[in-house]
Amino acid sequence: MLVDTHAHLDMGDFDEDRQKVLERAVEGGVTRIVTVGIDLDSSRSAMELARKYDFIYAAIGFHPHNAVDCNPQGLDELARMALRPEVVAWGEIGLDYYRLHSPPDEQLKTFSRQLEMANDVSLPVIIHDRQAHEDVFRILKRMGKGKRKGVVHCFSGDVDLALSFIDLGYYISIPGTVTYNKARQVKDVASEIPIESMLVETDAPFLAPVPKRGKRNEPFFVTFTAQEIARLRNMDFELIARATSKNAEMLFNLS
Repeated sequence: MLVDTHAHLDMGDFDEDRQKVLERAVEGGVTRIVTVGIDLDSSRSAMELARKYDFIYAAIGFHPHNAVDCNPQGLDELARMALRPEVVAWGEIGLDYYRLHSPPDEQLKTFSRQLEMANDVSLPVIIHDRQAHEDVFRILKRMGKGKRKGVVHCFSGDVDLALSFIDLGYYISIPGTVTYNKARQVKDVASEIPIESMLVETDAPFLAPVPKRGKRNEPFFVTFTAQEIARLRNMDFELIARATSKNAEMLFNLS
């Protein structure tokens, strides 16, 4: 039993064989998937997938790349979506100072506003943080500590930063990069943080793990990520699967 806590199933990469991708996931032991929106259209598509499949759940939000396109009307629509039962999180939101598809000031404004709106409807948040650790942590700290605050997805910081996020009430999600030979930092994080604060994800169709690196990622491949974490922690795979699934259930209130 595994939960892929972050995939983008609506993307065009899956248009030709989405049903087969989902069948492989279920047959391979992936019992639930959170499909994540990055703008209004993809948030709507995430909701449609969640309505169609009872093992898929939706997250909605404006990704930092799309912050420049965020406006009050779009946020109002997200607020209405957030009340739907198939929506379990607000995200993917955050800051990306690597690509800079949107100016930093627009990213900061959109990120802060969505955090406030998610808090108003008691939804956990899915955080994107790329080369923006200091600002992301500062803003989340300002939002206060609590339980089920959210998850820092595709975590790219060090162990100390991970523990700081955990102290605020956030989970740390380990992606397929943990299988890469030279990814020492994420291997250290996967080895050392409390298992009670860990999730696993694919970020499909991106960041396929070894032995599928370089190919399109898909939810079934979260198995390889969990296997590597089990190896790093010298634990049984089943224990990693059970623990991370329980964590996902708690954070996203999954049935």
